[in-house]
Amino acid sequence: MSVPQRLKNERDIFLTAVMFFTRIPVPHSIGHGQDMLQKSARYFPWVGLLVGAINALSFYFFQLVFPMHLSILFMMIVSILTTGAFHEDGFADVCDAFGGGWTKEKILIIMKDSRLGTYGVIGLIAILSSKFFIMEMLATRQSLPVFLFIIVAAHSSSRLAAVTLLQQYDYVTDADQSKSKPVADRKLNAVELCIAFAGGLLPFLFLPAVDLLPLLLVIIARVLLGKYFYKWIGGQTGDCAGATQQVCEIAFYIGIVLLWKFI
Repeated sequence: MSVPQRLKNERDIFLTAVMFFTRIPVPHSIGHGQDMLQKSARYFPWVGLLVGAINALSFYFFQLVFPMHLSILFMMIVSILTTGAFHEDGFADVCDAFGGGWTKEKILIIMKDSRLGTYGVIGLIAILSSKFFIMEMLATRQSLPVFLFIIVAAHSSSRLAAVTLLQQYDYVTDADQSKSKPVADRKLNAVELCIAFAGGLLPFLFLPAVDLLPLLLVIIARVLLGKYFYKWIGGQTGDCAGATQQVCEIAFYIGIVLLWKFI
């Protein structure tokens, strides 16, 4: 394959990931077959870069007009509209399933149910309000450029954490009925993992080196979630990956708060 063809192929794979994880329009020529979806996993953190950049830019323009708390709120709305609440939906499903199920079979049945239950509602309120208050705190304590890159880093690193969950644990739900089946059926090779890690860690080139420390909290959250999922269902699902992204994003913000408070 020639270099131009290879670059075009990689572009198409990236756009497949964009199509799968966001509501951002992509050219109609981009396919969504199983092979392309499997390959697109390498670019999940890069989609995080894109979503994080959209959030950061929206916050920058909002704060030129509105008070800080409204700018944070509007940015969160932009984020939800950009992704179609893809990861928030996974988090809510995990809350419902693991909150209401006491066996692997029951957990997986509840997770497939599209209806939102009490645990899911409470979980969404908790995680969205946590994001709002933590980011409001960070926005008032950090310089604007640093805060903007923190937003991007949170989105890319949390999606990298979700990729490692998919990489480490087997997919356990009924794959034939799952939209995540193509992604779950294939593990990334070494080169693809390097691409994923590059996208997940790229924003840290523009942050102080000390801001790498909050990644320890992301790693801890990711490891604990993986162990918890494995204990109850023997692996992971697409909803588990979505929940991991949400929790690890919060973990990164909390890590930043702890960093400037105690170091």
